[in-house]
Amino acid sequence: MVQKAKILLVDDRPENLLALEAILSALDQTLVRAASGEEALKALLTDDFAVILLDVQMPGMDGFETAAHIKRRERTRDIPIIFLTAINHGPHHTFRGYAAGAVDYISKPFDPWVLRAKVSVFVDLYMKNCQLREQAALLRLQLEGGQSANGGAKEAAGLLAELSARLAAVEEQAEALTKQLDEDSADAAAVATAAHLERKLTGLRRALDALEPGTGGKPAALPAQT
Repeated sequence: MVQKAKILLVDDRPENLLALEAILSALDQTLVRAASGEEALKALLTDDFAVILLDVQMPGMDGFETAAHIKRRERTRDIPIIFLTAINHGPHHTFRGYAAGAVDYISKPFDPWVLRAKVSVFVDLYMKNCQLREQAALLRLQLEGGQSANGGAKEAAGLLAELSARLAAVEEQAEALTKQLDEDSADAAAVATAAHLERKLTGLRRALDALEPGTGGKPAALPAQT
């Protein structure tokens, strides 16, 4: 059974959290609430999340400060952050959002369908990343266990080929997305999202290539979840 991804919702207003839960419930993932930046950082100490939806305006630690703490931690720095704001923001606020490490910056009120689609992309990437990591870990155990040349090696080679094929399919989708963005002169949010995806895929490909025969059987560590 595939484990559900966790999505962290951070907002100091209960009605906003309720609205986000209603919008994202159709994704059938685990939604975790945090009513402040401090609560969000505490949740991130123990759980892995596919994406964080972070309100900008909060009493005490605001969204920008919370994001800065998240990006400073090695465990959490690669988790995608989508800022949600009710501020009538100009270029300055948008720049602050991307400078803080956000992959998107969305103004309220927002289109529920658009938000759900954006979150779905990161959930899908997270799940694929988890599957690749689990299969690569299994392959690593097989290689390090010194299994027989006829049985274990064939099984390991088959699993490696399957992993490579799955990753190639995701790489092809990412390449098509990047090409489309270049042609459409997309906004900064979409370009940032594509760049984030490409970095993750490059790390996965590097780790997978290290499992190929002739690398000494010592694969590189897979990148942290995205």
